[in-house]
Order: sequence, then structure tokens, then C-alpha cells
Amino acid sequence: MMRSLWIACCLVSCGAAAAASAQSWPAKPVRIIVPYPPGGVADITARIYSPKLSESWAQAALIDNRPGANGAIGAELAAKSIPDGYTLLMATASEATINPTFYPKLGYDTLRDFAPIALASHNPVVLVVNAGAPFRTLAEVVAAAKAKPATLAYATPGSGSLHHLSMELLRMLGGPTLIHVPYKGGGPAAAAVVGGETP
Repeated sequence: MMRSLWIACCLVSCGAAAAASAQSWPAKPVRIIVPYPPGGVADITARIYSPKLSESWAQAALIDNRPGANGAIGAELAAKSIPDGYTLLMATASEATINPTFYPKLGYDTLRDFAPIALASHNPVVLVVNAGAPFRTLAEVVAAAKAKPATLAYATPGSGSLHHLSMELLRMLGGPTLIHVPYKGGGPAAAAVVGGETP
């Protein structure tokens, strides 16, 4: 059950036990670390929750974007924070399950350093194209890419992200070879598609 909670985007607490024992929590602002730059799904989700959490807690819920290394920089910062319940991490599958699989020397251990609090959102991986692109279906993308191998590019929030691995799975299942263009988060990747930098 715990592992299934990590698969989707969830809020996790560093030092949840300490917070649970404090009767006047929160007595000060709560920091929510988003391990990606502004504009991506994790950031937007945190910003949707922040005002309501601030209202409910009568304390500020502050968003702290700490992007880099497929979410590992923000996750490590959260893991090393004081375990008093005043630091939350907006975790995704990347920090929780993918990074530990690919990078054996992370600065955090998902199961040791974090406690799941709530499933904040469920975000399917979708393939979208720029409105001006000549494709309207996945079949059209596949056909165009197979006609001219390694000429079409796709944007992802970063190497090793769920989005990147999904496209690699498509390729392994007989799909086309596409050029992977990793960005530093979902916001920059979406901007690249909308702006026509990648179709």
C-alpha cells in the first residue's frame, strides 16, 4: 500500500511523528518543497493547495521550488530538514521510485526519510503536440517518425522522468526512435512544445 501511494504525486512529511505529537501544530509557517521549477504539474498542484492549507492552518503554506537532478535536489533538502513537521515535499514518482532505481547514491532514502500524508493528485502521462504540428493522433506521430527515423524530437521534464521512461517504453514496444530533449522540469518542457521548440 505504501509503495502505491508513492506512484502518484503526494505530499510527504519529514518528521511526521514529531508534528503529530505537537498539539499546537502548526505554530509557524510550513514550507512545501517542490523539487521542480515553477509551471509544472507538481508546482501547480502545490500552488492550488497552498491557499487552502494556509487558511485551514492559520499559518502560511510557503512554496519553495528546488529543482534539479530529476527532483533529487529538492527531495534531499527535504530529507535533511529538521524533522519537526514544518517541511513537506510535493513528491512524484521520480523522487520516490525512479531515482532510487537509477541512482544508487542518492542523498535520501524514500522509505526511511519520508512518510506519506496524502495523495494530492493523479496525473496521467499524455503525449501532446504543438497546435501547428502536422499530427493529430499517436498513429500519425508514429508513422511520421518511422518514415524519417531520429528526426522528430520530444520534450520531457528531464532524463529519467516518468515521461522519458514512457517514451522509451513506446520505442521498446515497436514504436519509433525519437530524439529525447530533456528540460529542467515540466513547465519548461511545456513551454518548449507550445513555443514550437519541440513539436
